[in-house]
Amino acid sequence: MTPPPTAQPTVPSRLLQVRSIYAEPEALASPRGQQVLSRFPDAEIVEVPSHWQIPELHGNAGNVDRWVRVTTETLVLGVKKSLSARPNGRSSDFIAPSTSNGCAMACAYCYVPRRKGYANPITVFTNIDRITRYLRGHVSRQGAKPEPDQVDPHSWVYDIGENSDCSVDALVSDNVADLVATFRDLPTAKASFATKFVNRELLGYDPRGRTRIRFSLMPENDAKLLDIRTSTIGERIAAIDDFVEAGYEVHLNFSPVVLRDGWERDWAELLRRLDDELGAPFKQQAACEIIMLTHNRDLHEVNLGWHPKAEDVLWRPDLQQAKRSQTGMWNVRYRNHPKREGVQALQDLIAAHAPWLRVRYAF
Repeated sequence: MTPPPTAQPTVPSRLLQVRSIYAEPEALASPRGQQVLSRFPDAEIVEVPSHWQIPELHGNAGNVDRWVRVTTETLVLGVKKSLSARPNGRSSDFIAPSTSNGCAMACAYCYVPRRKGYANPITVFTNIDRITRYLRGHVSRQGAKPEPDQVDPHSWVYDIGENSDCSVDALVSDNVADLVATFRDLPTAKASFATKFVNRELLGYDPRGRTRIRFSLMPENDAKLLDIRTSTIGERIAAIDDFVEAGYEVHLNFSPVVLRDGWERDWAELLRRLDDELGAPFKQQAACEIIMLTHNRDLHEVNLGWHPKAEDVLWRPDLQQAKRSQTGMWNVRYRNHPKREGVQALQDLIAAHAPWLRVRYAF
C-alpha cells in the first residue's frame, strides 16, 4: 500500500461540497471510512443498513430537480460484499471489483444512473485491503498473458473505474492510490481507467508504467453541452504529456461519438489539435478506442427533467434502435448503417489528421 499522503487533496469547491454522508456502520468504522470523514469533517453522518437502501436517494423521482446538487453534496460509504473480476475484452481484459460507483460530475449520457435510480452520488467502498488482496490473487492465477491482443501485447489489463471516474474518486479517499500501488508491483498486469477530470495529484503516484489512463475526449461543442462539471477539453489535452512523463501509459477514449450536424468537421478540428499540441513520447505509445453513443429511455426521461437541451442530440429516434445490453437493460444505439458509416468516417479522419494514433477498437 502507498504511505499516507503528506497533505490532504485539494477538493474543488465547484465539484464537492459534501454536507451529508450516508454510511453503513462497518464502513464508517473502518480506517478508510474514517479517512473520508476527515476530508469532509463538517458533513452530517447518517447511518444506513445498506448503501443500496437509501430511500432519500434511490428511487426518489424528486431528486431529478436536484440532480447536480445531490452529486455535489452527498457521499455514501459502503462495504463491497461480492468480489469478482469479470472478463471484458474491449477496453480491458477484466473489470476489477469496484472500489466506488457514482460520480460528482454529471455527464448527460452517463450509464451509471440508469442502474441507481434518480441520484448518482459517489459511493466509496471502504474495504480496500480486501479488494486489493483479491486482485493480487486473481492476477497471480492468470499467469503470464499467453499472446498479444488488442487490449495489450504483454499484460492483463484490469479496468478499475467501470462505474466511476477514478480521478474524482482520488479526491475522496486513497482507494485509487492504493490500486495504482498494487498494480505497480504486478509485472503481468496493468490497471486502467477512463477519465474526464484532470487531477494533477495523480502525477505523484509513481505508477511505473503499470497504470493506463484513458483521457476521454470529444469536440468542444459536444463537451460544453454534454460533459457537465468535467475538466475542459483543453485541460485534458494539456495534461496528457505530463501524465506520460509521470510514468503512466496514456491512451485516448473517444467517447461517446455523437452523430449530429457538423460532427465530422468538429472531430477533424480536435484531431488536428492533438497532432499540433502533443509530444513525441505520447504519440509513440498512443492508442485510442472509439465508442459510439449508447443512450437509454429511462435516462432520456431523467434528462428531460434537468438538462433537456442535451436530448436534442442524444435522443435521435430517426437514427437509433433498441438493443438489450450485457446487463439486461434496453438501450438505444445507432442503427447498423449510420453507426458503421460513423465509425468509418472517424477512422478516416484519424488517418488523415493523426496518423500516429492507433485505433485499438471501435464499438
